[in-house]
This record gives sequence, structure tokens and C-alpha cells, in this order.
Amino acid sequence: MKVLLNNITMETNETPLNIFERLNRWIQESITVKLMSIGFLVLILLIPSSWIQDLMHERQTRAEDVMQEVSSKWSGSQTLSGPILVIPFKVRQKIDHGKDGIEIQEYTQKYFLLPETLDVNGDVDPTLLHRGIFDAAVYTSSLNIKANFCKPDFASLEISNEMVLWKDAYMIFSITDLRGISENPSFAVGGSTKLTEPSSDLGVSVRKFREISIPYPQTNNEVSEFSSNGIVTKLGWQSEQDFAGNTSIKIKLKGSNRLSFNPTGKTTTVQLKGPWGNPSFDGEFLPENRTVTDDAFTANWKILHFNRPFAQQWTENGVKLGGSEFGVKLIVPVDQYQKSIRTSKYGQLIIILTFVALFLVEITKKIRIHPFQYILIGAALIIYYTLLISFSEQVGYNFAYWIATVATVGLIGFYSFSFLQNLKLVVVFTSLLVIFYSFIFIIVLQQDFSLLLGSIGLFMIVGSLMYFARKVKWYNEALE
Repeated sequence: MKVLLNNITMETNETPLNIFERLNRWIQESITVKLMSIGFLVLILLIPSSWIQDLMHERQTRAEDVMQEVSSKWSGSQTLSGPILVIPFKVRQKIDHGKDGIEIQEYTQKYFLLPETLDVNGDVDPTLLHRGIFDAAVYTSSLNIKANFCKPDFASLEISNEMVLWKDAYMIFSITDLRGISENPSFAVGGSTKLTEPSSDLGVSVRKFREISIPYPQTNNEVSEFSSNGIVTKLGWQSEQDFAGNTSIKIKLKGSNRLSFNPTGKTTTVQLKGPWGNPSFDGEFLPENRTVTDDAFTANWKILHFNRPFAQQWTENGVKLGGSEFGVKLIVPVDQYQKSIRTSKYGQLIIILTFVALFLVEITKKIRIHPFQYILIGAALIIYYTLLISFSEQVGYNFAYWIATVATVGLIGFYSFSFLQNLKLVVVFTSLLVIFYSFIFIIVLQQDFSLLLGSIGLFMIVGSLMYFARKVKWYNEALE
């Protein structure tokens, strides 16, 4: 460096002090150096921006955990299957032991039969449970279920009538979470009321839709996917002449978040209604008809046996009645976390656009802005997102967005007057910030058109930057 200065001194006849002064002035006035400094500040501000996004994800996870905990104490999501008719029968098997003769073994198997028609009519009464600032959707439901069974066709399964144990026949009705039964269910077969008992082993595997449950132990070297809970009623039939196919069930059931059904009927129809304006109809089938208003919904489903992946009758244990669940999910309108996270992803864009706007003002109006002033403005732009997430948990996303925007833009506009020293420039700069935040707000709300609006908006911003930068003399910075 010393040799370089000596060479410059010999060529220009200037003292090292004058050269240092010119070099220092060039560094302060150089557009390239200024741009590099702004770029470095933007990179530094990316670190706290990532912290803010982590905070938002943490708050979202916390809200989901609290809602799940509150819901689980009430009762879990419910998936209903049945009723299913179960009739035991005897099987005789000959075993040839060779010289020791032939042994006849006798054991019992079960015959399972699904109803020809299944009609469910239910009222769902949702309630919000609160814990702190978080809400969980739970419900009580009143369900009237009617099923009609055809007489079992044992001949098709090569089961002789004398082997059928009619006196041991019973029906099962699967319920995911037995804690949700709030009153003794009414179970009637052939017009006769039957006593019911709870059971945690119904002999079939009912797969819950999109829910995690507890696996139950292995049977026949196979692990069934989910345990099967529900109610059992003994039919008390003595012979084939006692068979009655018409069945009705009335049950009051509590649950949380979701109420789903398995289309166990050869023809299954379900009608649900309730005072809830934010339902989601999910599962394998959407309603044929549905009406959703601001404070209520009604929905009707019709499913045929052609649409489901299981048979009408079988004799094997562990058959899975799953893959065709459908129902309604009660959505709590708490999308402030998703919207806040989406908004934070535009944080770097806001910082860059703000710094570029200040940079253009600086070089066109010959106003000096210190890097520390850039840092303070960047810090305010980052703190904006903590204001957004904290207020959105209290008053909702839309209102919180404008609270945080007015507070941040007002603070930056007030502070910018200290270095812009021009009311007109302050108003223009503040208006640009308002335009930026309004643009982001529109993009976040218009999810389907966010890419289109974002592309058009960015194109217009780049065009505006080209327009305002057209007269800048980028190379007017050489040492004289």
C-alpha cells in the first residue's frame, strides 16, 4: 500500500494525505460502494427475518397442540361403522392321521353381514372450547340410524343351516371413541329393544380416516391397522324363523373436529345439518347436495356398494372396513398463522424495495443517508411481523395487518423526516410503503390469483425503478 501511494504521489505530485482524502470521499460518494453496503445490510437482516418465521411456525404448532389436547379431553374425532350382523357357525374338519385314523375337529367361525340399506339422519351441534387465546371445535350429535338386513345367504358360502348358531347371533356398531357416548344408546331390532354393551374388540378392523389410533395385537400373523371399538347387542334369536332385518339405532355422540361414516350399507345415505358456517366435507365422497350459510350447513350423501372396497358378507376375521370414509370436518377459522407465514415470506422483498427507494432518493436528491439509518429502518420492517403475529392472535389477521402496517409505516415515515428534511419526500416515501404493504395484503388474500397479481405487480415495480433510475449517472464516480 505504501509503495502504491508513493507511485501515485510521484505520478500526480500529490501528498499521501490528499490521496487518502480523495479516496475517502470516493468511498462515501461511490454508487457502487453504496449498493454493496445496502446489499450487505439486506443479507444481515435475513437472519432476524428467519427467526421471525420460526416464531410463527412455533406459534402455529403451539396452537395445534393446544387444540388437539383440548379436543382429546372432550372426545376424539368419530368414525362410525355399522351396524353389522354377526352370526357364529360351526365348522367340522377331517384330519387324516394315517395309521392313527381320522380325527374330526369342530370349531366356530363368524359370519359377517352388512345391511342392504343404511340411512343416517343427524344433527350436529358444534361448540368452541377455549384455552387461553386458542379455540377448539367440539360437537354433540344426535344420530338416528336405520338399517335393513336381507336374510343371510349361507348357501353361497357353503354353510349348512344345521351348523348355524342362531342363538349366538349379535350385532355390532363401531364407534371410534367410546368416551363420546353421552347417553345410553337405543338399539332396536325387529321392533324389539335390545340391551347393549361396550366392546373394544368387535372382530373387524375399522380404519379411521386420516387419524392416528392405537394398533391392536397381531391376529393370524397379521397386524390390523387400527383397533375397533363400539357397542354390541345380543339378538336372542333361537332359530332362523326369529330373523328380523329392520334395525334402528338412536345415539347421542360427542366428538371433536370431525364426524365421519363408513358406507357399510349396500346403499348408504347420510343427511347431516348443524349451526356451523365453516364446514369442510372431506373423505372419499363429497355430498350430492350441500348448503352452507354464514351460520349453518346441510349436506346429503349417497354411496353405493360399487364405490367401496369391501364385500357385503364374509367369514374371515380382521377384514378391514376402510378406504371409503366420508363426513364433515368442523373448521375453526384461525388461518392467521398461515396468512402471517405467507406474509413473512415477502419480508425480504419489502426490505429490498424500501432500501432501493431510499437509495434512489439518496442519489437523485443528493441526500446522505447513513448505513445505521438503513439498519434502523430494516429493524422496524422486521419487527412489523412480530406485531402482525401477536395482534392476529387477538383480533384476527386482517385487522392485525393494518394495525401493524399503520404503526410501522408511521414510525418509519416519522423517522425518515430526520434525514430527508423534506415533507414532500417523506409523503412520497411513506406512500410507497403503503403501496408495498397493500400490494402484499392483496396477494395474501387472493390465493388463487396470487401468482398472477404478484407477477404483474413486480413487473410494474421493476418498470418504475427503470423509470426513476434512467437519469442516474452510474459511472460518474471516478477519482479526479
